Amino acid sequence: MSTETVTDTLLVELGTEELPPKNLKTLGLAFRDGIVEGLAQRELHHGEVRWFASPRRLAVLIESVTLQAADKTVEALGPPADRAKDDAGNWTPAAAGFAKKQGIAPEQLETIDTPKGPRLGLRQTVAGASTADCLNDIINDSVRNLPIAKRMRWGASRVEFVRPVHWVVAMLGDNCSHGEVLGLATGNTTRGHRFHSSGDIVLARPEDYEQALADAKVVADFERRQQMIREQVEVEASALQATAVIDADLLDEVTGLVEWPVALTGAFEERFLAVPAEALVSSMKEHQKYFHVVDGDGGLLPHFITVSNIESEDPVQVIDGNERVIRPRLSDAAFFFETDKKTALAERLPALEKIVFQQQLGTLAEKSRRIAQLAAALAKNIGSDPELATRAALLAKTDLVTEMVLEFPDMQGIAGAYYAAHDGEHADVAAAQAQQYWPRFAGDRLPESATAAAVGLADRLDTLVGIFGIGQPPTGSKDPFALRRASLAVLRILVEKELDLDLRECLQLAVQQYPAGLLAEGTAEQVLAYMLERFRTWYEEEGIAVEVFRAVSATDPSRPLDIQRRVHAVHAFTRLPEAAALAAANKRVANILDKLDAGHNFSIVSTDLLQEAHEKALAESLASVGAESAGHLEQGAYTEALAALAALREPVDAFFDGVMVNADDEALRNNRLNLLNALRQRFLQVADISQLAVVK
Repeated sequence: MSTETVTDTLLVELGTEELPPKNLKTLGLAFRDGIVEGLAQRELHHGEVRWFASPRRLAVLIESVTLQAADKTVEALGPPADRAKDDAGNWTPAAAGFAKKQGIAPEQLETIDTPKGPRLGLRQTVAGASTADCLNDIINDSVRNLPIAKRMRWGASRVEFVRPVHWVVAMLGDNCSHGEVLGLATGNTTRGHRFHSSGDIVLARPEDYEQALADAKVVADFERRQQMIREQVEVEASALQATAVIDADLLDEVTGLVEWPVALTGAFEERFLAVPAEALVSSMKEHQKYFHVVDGDGGLLPHFITVSNIESEDPVQVIDGNERVIRPRLSDAAFFFETDKKTALAERLPALEKIVFQQQLGTLAEKSRRIAQLAAALAKNIGSDPELATRAALLAKTDLVTEMVLEFPDMQGIAGAYYAAHDGEHADVAAAQAQQYWPRFAGDRLPESATAAAVGLADRLDTLVGIFGIGQPPTGSKDPFALRRASLAVLRILVEKELDLDLRECLQLAVQQYPAGLLAEGTAEQVLAYMLERFRTWYEEEGIAVEVFRAVSATDPSRPLDIQRRVHAVHAFTRLPEAAALAAANKRVANILDKLDAGHNFSIVSTDLLQEAHEKALAESLASVGAESAGHLEQGAYTEALAALAALREPVDAFFDGVMVNADDEALRNNRLNLLNALRQRFLQVADISQLAVVK
């Protein structure tokens, strides 16, 4: 059998102290990708790849790894063959220099045919990489490239990793001697569960890995362990005739905390249900890593499900311990809630004077006053009550100084809604305290009321113009004020709630709330350009070509809802059979008109100066079709307007085939230019379709 076809199974495992649970999945996938990439770079083929990650290990198991990559011919090309020797038959400096660089005599060079003609060259057979020889480099490279924000040292070693490493397994079949990784010699010895297993586990073959660990109470496969946790939690909830709320991030974290999952159900006193459910959930989720359960109506039940890392002989004791741990946390939440209710949100406004929003932009109190003014103006423009928007905006940041939010930061806004309702504030004002932050992430829900939308828009616009205005826009991956997310949130609210606001005007209003001279000149335009650029990614994710957005942008629109309608209209237009020809014609027209003097004056088309049949036909079609499209444009029906203009394809093509635009007679020439300008202006009422790259 050829060495090229000989394969074996590869196992690599790093055995560590408990790894960060929130990052475990990321580390496991990155370690897998690093090993796979290392093999690919050396052209070492393989079969199925599996990755494992548990609190005490990262591992990769790869089937059918080629032991020796195939030999390959490497070709080095030198100067053209006709310049190899001079007229006297001696090697030229170029040929001699190339040969010297290759470490051979010029006579050993050969002539190689290339697309650019014969050239001097050298063909060499290079032996394929040996998996055993390069495995240490592959592992070390993968370890070095893991996404670890902060590495640590331990003992007297200079080695650094996210956690101390105690063993390294590297097995290619039964060969486990592959040098050192993280200061430890590789071997075939792993370890099981910290409490349910003791001593080393010696592996005879990589294929034994998963079962050997299972026997030692370790479910090494992250995804399998996660599925076990999900199923166990759902079984526990069904026993309560309830539904477990399984948050994806919490599930990932719990999966990173246990190697042998055992789900158990605990309970807490019903009196705690008087506390906002979000606070109880926050306490259970963030501090204890518990899954909460709800009834058929989504109401919180006085139970929780925890996932233990041990299979206890007395699970009642484990449950009791968890119940005793959670009780003080819930008591704290109840105490904060009752204490906070004694002080109305409006009475907390003076406390915001002491909290700095941003050093140059002032305090939270100043920000609240700015967004109150802006929210009132926005509310008026969207048909909402400016007084409600003003009140909601003034109170919007007051819950930041409550005990509840200080203890549970993710209660920001939610706590404010509860307290505003308790204070007797208008229902819209209370709801806006929480909904001002919607959407919090991609795909999240939007504010339900116009009041909440006005406050949410005002808050984000104030931050955007403020941070840009003092010269601190996002750079690269740094976006400390989450301006990208704020921009997308504004666009989503305006588009999906169909609020036809002019973003340029909104930004100018936001700038006006700041003291004169604080923000840089042109801030509103700078922020507008930045925000509208977010649409590019938006439409790419929808599968709309970038040139469609570029065609709309060329008309300098500033109403996001209008932009949305135009983009989708142009996208639909690109699929019409007439689109390619009309896009090309518009490009030709644009080129002709761009060559005119800047001061050229266009006027209406004179029918008396229309001489050729094709220009008369185009003028007539433009008049009839133009009237039809104008009717659609009045209704904002851009798709129908462009569909109507598509009928101009034939008269436009005929015009360019049969009419000389640059006629000798100046009057005729100018009239034809006026006709082309009229044609272009019709399309520009929707978009500059000359920007489109439509395939015929």
